[in-house]
Amino acid sequence: MKFFEALAQTFAGKPIDWDKLEEALVRADLGVPITTRIIAKLQEREAWSLLGISDVIKVAREELLSILPDRSDPLLPLKGKPKVILVVGVNGTGKTTSTAKLANYLKQDRHAVLLAAADTFRAAAIEQLGIWADRLGLEMIRGQYNADPAALCYEAYQAAAKRQVDFLICDTAGRLHTKSNLMAELNKMKRSLAKHDPAAPHETLLVVDATTGSNALNQAREFHQAIGLTGLIVTKLDGSGKGGIIVAIQDELGISTRFMGTGEKIEDLRPFNAPEFVAEMF
Repeated sequence: MKFFEALAQTFAGKPIDWDKLEEALVRADLGVPITTRIIAKLQEREAWSLLGISDVIKVAREELLSILPDRSDPLLPLKGKPKVILVVGVNGTGKTTSTAKLANYLKQDRHAVLLAAADTFRAAAIEQLGIWADRLGLEMIRGQYNADPAALCYEAYQAAAKRQVDFLICDTAGRLHTKSNLMAELNKMKRSLAKHDPAAPHETLLVVDATTGSNALNQAREFHQAIGLTGLIVTKLDGSGKGGIIVAIQDELGISTRFMGTGEKIEDLRPFNAPEFVAEMF
């Protein structure tokens, strides 16, 4: 059941309990700042104590849509050189699968794609991405287990430029956002790619799991501070993820959701669309 549908059932035929409403909004992963603004906008209205749940839902939807960009910025190729996409995130968010889904999305859009298995610390990750590359008919640059991921990204860019591909997607190792040495390693990859192109990586996408709630916001804060993010890929929106964390991250950090994962199939990835997202999730 959608969040606002459940809210409507809770308050049907009853006066609004503002404490319960506030608790429900926070529990939807919207966070305290957005919840406070929604409550304040409702209370600015004349006779706010007589408002019904339909008024609450209308104001809440308007607030969410005012925060979110209507549509995500498209991934467009560069002229004469590969566009580099660095995919980052903590373990267990579906990062490697999201990398494969993104590669498939770009391939379906008739772009040439090269994959780089820069997660050299988990042998299974190299194998997993290799299986996806074979299924998709894509080339993949891989190194030895425990090899230097920065050196691999450097070599992958050389290969991408030689093959004249449109996109180079580098799948990095999952890392805890609280581990400074692992975060510093991402900067080493960034510097390595910048030796080829000062603007590379052109996109740094954080994969977050919608079911982790406020922890996803903490992850976004730390990764953004460490390396600078250009967008999110949000997974598990087909499950128990309430989706409000997308709004909270956009509101606090200005980082837009670029893609949404909505299932386990390779094609279950689509560009973010705010009106559709709010209609489907809320």
